[in-house]
Amino acid sequence: MKKTYRKKVSKRYNKYKQDQTIKEKIEKRYKVLITIICVILSFLMCTLFYIQIIKNSFYKERVAFLTQNIVYGNSVPRGRIYDRNGKVLVDNVAVKVISYKKNSGISTSEEINMAYKIASLIEMNTNLLNNSDLKKFWIVNNADLAKIKITSEEWRLLEERKITQKEIEKLKLERITEEDLKQYTEIDQEAALVYTLMNKGYSYSEKEIKKNVTDVEYALVAENIEDLPGFSTKLDWDRIYPYGSTFRSILGNVSTRESGIPYELKNHYLALGYSLNDRVGTSYLEYQYEHLLKGEKALYKISNIGDNILLEEGKRGNDIVLTIDIDLQIEVEKILEQELVKAKKEANTEYYNKSFVVITNPKTGEILAMSGKQIIQSGESYKMYDYTPGVLTSSVVAGSIVKGASQIVGYNTGALEIGEVRSDDCIKIAATPLKCSWKYLDNIDDIEALKYSSNTYQFNTAINVGKGVYRYDKPLILDQEAFSIYRNTFAEFGLGVKTGIDLPNESLGYMGTSTLSGHLFDFSIGQYDTYTPIQLAQYINTIANGGMRLSPYLLKAVYEPTSDPLTNLITETKPNILNELNTNIEYLNRVKLGFQAVMEKGGTGSGYINLEYKPAGKTGTSQSFIDSDGDGKVDKETISATFAAYAPYDNPIVSFTVVSPDIYHYGNNSSLRTNVNMRISKEVSKKFFEIYQ
Repeated sequence: MKKTYRKKVSKRYNKYKQDQTIKEKIEKRYKVLITIICVILSFLMCTLFYIQIIKNSFYKERVAFLTQNIVYGNSVPRGRIYDRNGKVLVDNVAVKVISYKKNSGISTSEEINMAYKIASLIEMNTNLLNNSDLKKFWIVNNADLAKIKITSEEWRLLEERKITQKEIEKLKLERITEEDLKQYTEIDQEAALVYTLMNKGYSYSEKEIKKNVTDVEYALVAENIEDLPGFSTKLDWDRIYPYGSTFRSILGNVSTRESGIPYELKNHYLALGYSLNDRVGTSYLEYQYEHLLKGEKALYKISNIGDNILLEEGKRGNDIVLTIDIDLQIEVEKILEQELVKAKKEANTEYYNKSFVVITNPKTGEILAMSGKQIIQSGESYKMYDYTPGVLTSSVVAGSIVKGASQIVGYNTGALEIGEVRSDDCIKIAATPLKCSWKYLDNIDDIEALKYSSNTYQFNTAINVGKGVYRYDKPLILDQEAFSIYRNTFAEFGLGVKTGIDLPNESLGYMGTSTLSGHLFDFSIGQYDTYTPIQLAQYINTIANGGMRLSPYLLKAVYEPTSDPLTNLITETKPNILNELNTNIEYLNRVKLGFQAVMEKGGTGSGYINLEYKPAGKTGTSQSFIDSDGDGKVDKETISATFAAYAPYDNPIVSFTVVSPDIYHYGNNSSLRTNVNMRISKEVSKKFFEIYQ
């Protein structure tokens, strides 16, 4: 019994001690928890004191900044574009505009009521309203009647999802009769047009309802603006072109208020921080120099009571000056149009329809004038189209114009010696036709080879470059590396590579892939790869200025917009040297002597430019092949013509490049060949020196 009792007492005692230990642990943890809570509360109290007392003004300003409504003002005019002599090529004109931007919560019936109110205040041209839009307006204006147009069976099919809501709406449109629409008066039709414009495009974008509104219309809408939520009256701007269509395609375009950023350019402009409804440059110079021409919108803070606080004033875009001489440009375009019409009346010119001219300063790369014209014949009449973008996108088999570069290849590789005399005999490779010059030229040196445009002289150089051994009517094996040698040197002149012109969408031309020996011959005389007119212009400039390949450019200078135009210069374009020719100056001078001889009496360029201007240059003719009947098969051989020159040869101030694809073909009388390229070259060079001498 005693043992049992002792065991019970011992168990109770042990349990008591255990409970005491647990109690002590809980009390310790409680004290720790109380301490942590006190620390946290102290920290919170200190933080609140710091925020509410010490930093009170700072956080008040921060909250005000984060909750303020910052908005941009109306679109501001773009910068002007001038020619090199300060003549305005592109300007802005102020226009009064009525626009609409849908407010949240606006119902269809409210929009219809506002459309009628606007129609009563301004005149709308209902010729712009098509029948489909009028029917859609009838549906929203007569919802109950429109439902009756749908049969109960069709509604059942919709419920069963056998037809779509879109198909139902289509049926409604189809079943609206002329009788239904007869109820609409002139004011109804005007309201329908207003409503259509209000709901065109994205719902969140601002819609142009009417521009060039009269002063009376502008005032009437402004007076009633409180009853027209979402409508606004404002002054906007449009681009104007004092010289009409002259150089118009290269000046480029700007998006409309309605379209905003074009879809295809959306990612480009959004990445630059634009809004979807901003007006932007969409092509050529307006696009290329968007960052300079765009204005800066005014920035406003809208207070809770509706006051507008101006934070930053709006600013018109910067003005840019081009290298173009608009007077020379006008004359070049006029000459091209006249000569195209004249040539189309000559024999064997059925497939000739365009020519290009580029005039530059070879020492800087400045483009003084450039134009492309395309002519389309319809019966006895002709229609002329601007094709100036083709200067950098349209390529042609250039022909002998490239022989200057070919001779540099020969000199550089030791395949040709200065003054080397060769026979102009035809070249015959086994299983291929004879390859000859345009006529037999007897024994000639390197200068005469350029003057008379010998083909076989260049063929022999190509054989040497390709480390071949020529035997009449035997197979000829050439080192394929010769193609790379030629192309690398040609690229130093700007042939087959991008020129760096400050315009988008420049093309490279076509590069042949075959490495047959005969094709190396073709390459050496410009009958294989194709080049654009601007590449040929860069090529002649590289020769003219002593071996520097310069980027051709149109942007001459940038000015801040001021009340006194063109007084505050921001930046001026400097010549950009892309590379220098990897050749000895004596080799280049030898080519230049050959180019002088080309223009002299007896040379292939004789008569292209008046000799009193001391020209040097090179002509080119090439075989081209076209699909004459549109059946997808190339079936007609034509002749294309190129010409590039500079003057004076001892101190060049100008270069001329003229390209005319498919100027004639061999017809019934092949001796009848137009000399349109010569006439264009003679007239544009004459006009240049009339202006600049």
